[in-house]
Amino acid sequence: MDSYLEDRDYEEKRLNLTIAVATAQLSAARLRSQEKMASIIAAKKELMEDSSHSISNLWSADGFDQLVELSQYANPVSHKIAQYEMESNKILLLEKMIDSPYFARIDFILDESSAARKVYIGLSSLKDDKSREMYVFDWRSPIASVFYRFGTGKAFYQAPAGKITGQVSLKRQYEIKQGKLEYFFDADVQIIDQFLRNLLSQNASPKMKTIVETIQREQDVIIRDMEIDLMMVQGVAGSGKTSVALHRVAYLMYQGLSSRLSHNDILVISPNTLFERYISNVLPQLGESNVNSIIFEEILRSVLPIEHLQTRNQFWEGMLCDDDPEYRNLLKCSAKFKGSTQFMEILQSFINDLPNRWIDYSDVYYDGKILVSRQLLKDKMIKANKASLLKTRLERLENHILELVHQQRQGRMEKLEKYIMRQSGYEFEVEAAARMLSIHESTVLIKQIRKFTELDHLELYRRLFSNKDYFHSLAQDLELPDCIDDIIDLTCKNLKKDGLNYDDAPALAFLKLETQGYTDYQGIKQVVIDEAQDYNPIHYAILNSMFPKARYTVVGDVDQTIGKQEDVSFYEQIAEIFDKKKSTLVTLEQSFRCTNEILTYSTRFLDPGFEVNNFNRKGDTPAVVTAPSRPALDNLIVAECATCKEMDYKSIALICKTEQDAVALYERLAAQIDAKLITSDMATDLSGVFILPLYMAKGLEFDAVLVSDVDKDHYQSEDDKNLLYIACTRALHRLNLFYSGEISPLL
Repeated sequence: MDSYLEDRDYEEKRLNLTIAVATAQLSAARLRSQEKMASIIAAKKELMEDSSHSISNLWSADGFDQLVELSQYANPVSHKIAQYEMESNKILLLEKMIDSPYFARIDFILDESSAARKVYIGLSSLKDDKSREMYVFDWRSPIASVFYRFGTGKAFYQAPAGKITGQVSLKRQYEIKQGKLEYFFDADVQIIDQFLRNLLSQNASPKMKTIVETIQREQDVIIRDMEIDLMMVQGVAGSGKTSVALHRVAYLMYQGLSSRLSHNDILVISPNTLFERYISNVLPQLGESNVNSIIFEEILRSVLPIEHLQTRNQFWEGMLCDDDPEYRNLLKCSAKFKGSTQFMEILQSFINDLPNRWIDYSDVYYDGKILVSRQLLKDKMIKANKASLLKTRLERLENHILELVHQQRQGRMEKLEKYIMRQSGYEFEVEAAARMLSIHESTVLIKQIRKFTELDHLELYRRLFSNKDYFHSLAQDLELPDCIDDIIDLTCKNLKKDGLNYDDAPALAFLKLETQGYTDYQGIKQVVIDEAQDYNPIHYAILNSMFPKARYTVVGDVDQTIGKQEDVSFYEQIAEIFDKKKSTLVTLEQSFRCTNEILTYSTRFLDPGFEVNNFNRKGDTPAVVTAPSRPALDNLIVAECATCKEMDYKSIALICKTEQDAVALYERLAAQIDAKLITSDMATDLSGVFILPLYMAKGLEFDAVLVSDVDKDHYQSEDDKNLLYIACTRALHRLNLFYSGEISPLL
C-alpha cells in the first residue's frame, strides 16, 4: 500500500508538471495566434489599398502585369492564413492535452543501459522547448509501439536508425479526466483485459471514438505498416476493422517529413452518408484534419453526367422488397454478372471492336468534293496504335481531318471571295464576309466530324445489349449465368427509361474510363475502402483506373454481404485487379463489440463450424419474442424500448429488413415512442431511438437492437442469413428479435 501511495504521489506530481508545461505552451500559442490574426487583418487592408485602383483592361499586357503584381501582394496573406491555421490546430491539441495529456507509460531499458527511460504516451507529443525533454510521446511514435506489442520483459521497436532492443520493466495505464488523475494500474494481460472489458461495457457513443488506449497487437501491426501497397483486412463483426483503417490513416499522416500525407491526399470510401457522419470525429480526435470521405455513387456521378442515378441502397431496397422471388433473383444475378471480371472482359472486347463496328464514320466533304471517305477513316482508326485510349485516337483522327481542311483553306477562301463579289451590297466587305462564311462552314464541318469522333457512352452501352447474338460472340469461352438472356432483356428494358439503374452505372463508368480516361483524382495517394465485401470486381477496376498512384487499405467481412455470397477468395480478385508490388491479407478473428451471448446467437446464421473468438464479456441471452397480431407485437416493441431506456441505454435501434418496413413500423409507433426514422439519404448522430433499414445499419453499433419482423416471409434464404447476422451483430449489450405469424426457418 505504501508503494502505491508513493507511486500515486509521483504520478500526480508528474501529471501536474506536464499540464504546467502544456499550459505555458498554450498561453504562448494563443498570444502568437492573436498576433497572426492582427497581421492577417493588416495584410488584407494593405492588399485592398494597394489594389484599390481598378485594372482598366484585364486582358491587355498592362492588365496582366497588374494581376501579377496583385498576386504578389496576395501570396503573403495566404501564407499568414496558413500559419494561423497551424497555430489554431496546435491550440486545440494543447487544450486536449491539458484535459488528458497521456493514457499510458512504459519504462524501457536499452540493452546497453541500466537506467529505465520513462515514456509517457498520449494522443499527441509534448516537448519542453527549453530543456528539449519529451514529456509525452505521440501514440504513433516508434517507441510507443512497444506499449501495444509487448508486456513486461524483452521488447524492441523499429526506429529510423534501425531496430532498438531492450526490456520493459513497467507498463502502466491511466484514466485522466479534466486534468485530474482518476486512477492508474500496472498492466499485465489479465488487468488489461479487465480494463478493456470495463471500457466495452460502457454505452455506445453517438459517433465512433478512437481506440488508442486499447489497440491490440494484431491491430497495431496493420496500423503501423509502411511497406504494403495494398493492405486487405478481413475482420469479423466487431473486430475494429474501421477503427484500425482510420488509425492507420492517422499513422500515415504522422509519419515522415518528405512522405507525409495531407488530408487532401487521402480518400475514404464509405458505405453511406450515415456511416460517414458516424466516423467523422475519429481523425480530429487524433489531432489530424478530417480527410475527404465519399460514397461510391459520388464517384460514379463524377464520371457519368447522368441526372438520375439509382443509388445502391435504392437498388437493394428494390431487390429486397419485390414480391416476385424470380425477379429478385434476376436482379441479384444481374448485379453479380455486371460486376464480374467476365463482364469486364466482354466490355473490353466491345471497346476493341468499337472502331471496327460501332463508330458511325461518314464521308467528309469540303469545297464541294469529298475530302476523305468513311472507309479511309475507318482503316486509319483500325490501324492506329491500340495502346492509346480510344478518345486519344479519335482526337488524332479529328486533327488529321482538320489538317487536310487547312491545306485546302486558301483555295476555298479565294472561291468564297469570288462568290461574295458576285453578290450585290458586299463590294466593300468581301474579305470579312468570306471569312464569316468560312467560319460557318468550319462550324458545320466540325459538328459533322464530332458525330463520330466524340463518343456517346450511354448509346454505345445500349448497342452492346441490342443484339444477343453479338453479345454472345463477345463472350466466347467465358462462363455466363444461365439467365443471361433474361439479364439482356431486363437491361434493354431499363435502358429505355430515364436515369440509370445502379447495376448498370459501374459498367457504364468502366466503359467510359477505359475509352476516355480520367485525371481529376490523380493526386490521391491513399484510399480506404470500408465494407469492401459489398463491391464487385468492376468497382475495384474503376478505383484502380481513377487512383492509379494510390496505396489502398481495404477492410471488409465476407459474411456481411448483401444480395450475394462471398468467401475469402474475393480478396484474391481484389489483389489481382490492383496488381500492386506488395499486398497482403490480414485476418482479424476476435470480436470486441457484442457480449458472449449475443455473438453466440449471431453465429448461428453463419456456416456450421464457423467460430469467432469473442472478447469475454457476459450479458443477457437474446430473446425471440412473438405475439398473435401486429398491434400486440407493436406493444411488445414499445415495452422493450421502455425497458432499454430504464437500463440507461443511449442508442436503441429498431432494425427492419427494408426501408419500406421501417417506414411502416415508424408510422405505427410514432404516437407511442419518440423515435427517429432513418432513410437511405440521412445523416445523424446515433443517440436516441432509431428505426432504420438493415442496410443502413452496416458498420454501426448500438447499445440495444430490436430486430423486427423475423418471420417466414421476411427471412428464409441463404442471403437472409447474412442479413440476420448483420442485424444481430450491431448490438453491444442487448438483443431481442420480434415477429408475428410463422417464425423464420432460419431461427
